[in-house]
Amino acid sequence: MRIAVAGGTGFIGKALTDALVARGDEVWIITRGSAASKPGRHHLVKTVTWQQLAHEPQLLEGIDGIVNLAGESINQRWTPAAKQRILHSRLWAAEQIGQLVRSLRVKPSVVVNASGISAYGISETELFDEDSKVNVTDYLSEVVRAWEKAADAIPADRLVKLRIGLVLDRRGGAFPLMLLPYRLFGGGRVGSGRQGLSWIHIADMVGLILFCLENSEIRGPVNASAPEPVSNDQFGRAVGRAFGKPHWFPVPASLMRLLFSEMSTLLLDGQRAMPKRALEHGYNFRYPTLEDALRQLARPTS
Repeated sequence: MRIAVAGGTGFIGKALTDALVARGDEVWIITRGSAASKPGRHHLVKTVTWQQLAHEPQLLEGIDGIVNLAGESINQRWTPAAKQRILHSRLWAAEQIGQLVRSLRVKPSVVVNASGISAYGISETELFDEDSKVNVTDYLSEVVRAWEKAADAIPADRLVKLRIGLVLDRRGGAFPLMLLPYRLFGGGRVGSGRQGLSWIHIADMVGLILFCLENSEIRGPVNASAPEPVSNDQFGRAVGRAFGKPHWFPVPASLMRLLFSEMSTLLLDGQRAMPKRALEHGYNFRYPTLEDALRQLARPTS
């Protein structure tokens, strides 16, 4: 297959690219000019800038699928300028993908567009699946609603909106930062500890993207989260057991709000989501339980 990956230099994009190359696929990474100028890491990996595609969309003529993971990181202080960048980067990338698809004579059979579990809003008690309503309760859910609306305008034969939870990877994303207090023997619940946390191991994150690319029956929203959502306190206790560290030092919600302002919602609020659509279509999670996922992440690397 020939697959284009927007945001292919991020930690999910890199893992996806490696998996595609490992099975012999050709990968086109769509990125900014500065990243595109770097030499490719494999002969099957090619880079192209957004600017190039605006002038020469035919470079991707005959592409089989597009995966859009592009977007400004939410792991930063949410100043008004940062919030604008977070939203604009997602809307802009979806719009560019839409323009690209419209420019191609032969359309890709599938576009997988990243989204977020925040689509369902905040709840301590509800369990959400893809049939649950989109509910705007905070900034992130507002971003996701606008993001998915922009993705809906992409004229793809099949559009998958991948609602991604917390991706567990020892090398990237939020997990190494979440693990740091435990490494310093200061880990514990955050706030009440009751807030939901929907997670997925990086191996299943990549596996689910590949599954969505290949399975012609999958379309619309797909929850990219493992079938065992947990509370913040349950997550922390599991981290402590896996890494042999104590879970004893609670962090008050007031301190989190003081330190991180609105961004504190990332740890103080949450939701529990089930991957109903992936399970119905036969995806087998490599790490379906949190204990299994954390045990693998805690294993020493050679």
